[in-house]
Amino acid sequence: MDHSLDDLFADVAAGRLSAAGGAERLRRLGYVSVGDFALLDVSRAARKGVPEVVFAEGKTAEQLVAITRRFLEHTAVVLCSRVSQEHAAALAAGVDGPVEHDPRSRVVVARRPDTPSPEACGAVGVLAAGTSDVAVAGEAVAMIRAMEVDALTAYDVGVAGLHRLSAPLEEMQAADVGAMVVAAGMEGALPSVVAGLVDVPVIGLPTSSGYGFGGRGEAALMGMLQSCSPGLAVVNIDNGVGAGATAALIARRAVQ
Repeated sequence: MDHSLDDLFADVAAGRLSAAGGAERLRRLGYVSVGDFALLDVSRAARKGVPEVVFAEGKTAEQLVAITRRFLEHTAVVLCSRVSQEHAAALAAGVDGPVEHDPRSRVVVARRPDTPSPEACGAVGVLAAGTSDVAVAGEAVAMIRAMEVDALTAYDVGVAGLHRLSAPLEEMQAADVGAMVVAAGMEGALPSVVAGLVDVPVIGLPTSSGYGFGGRGEAALMGMLQSCSPGLAVVNIDNGVGAGATAALIARRAVQ
């Protein structure tokens, strides 16, 4: 904690700030150290409504386990993204409580022991244009579900065979989804098509799949940014975590 915590307690003691106001400000102040390699914002989930995400690439297995364990002292669920098999094995062995690993999307979801499963609030539709886009879409699904929102999925429904889109889109609209995430590589056309057909916000998720020029996701990103379909917002290339968080926040608001 920093010196602002002293100011907070002084304001509450002097009556300049109510107890409720003090509690709200306290949720915005907390941070803790883990060794000499991490300084964790342990109040982010309470402040933002988005679970903590630990980016695993570049971290040793020991560092990842230590960070995750410390976060679970303060919050019920932690996501670890871009994990290796070594990371996943270390988390399964080193974290108390359930650990779910999705090798395809390289996501681990760790939960505090005996955390009750909350009832879902709202729903999001997640589409992937091709099979190569499913791993990034899976990041979005993991985040959406960790935020206690239902995720309805349909994969390999891109514009090369657009007739495949009709049935899942009808199903998602019938489920009254509050937002949609649409992952696409290559030219990135599917989010524009979907945004032209639905009456909810669409989050375009460009992926680094494709051939030749623009095959690292640049063509998909630029295509989505140049879309003429209103209601389409775009996250960065392969940012499934960001797309899922944005869509889940929208969906939760839609049912409140």
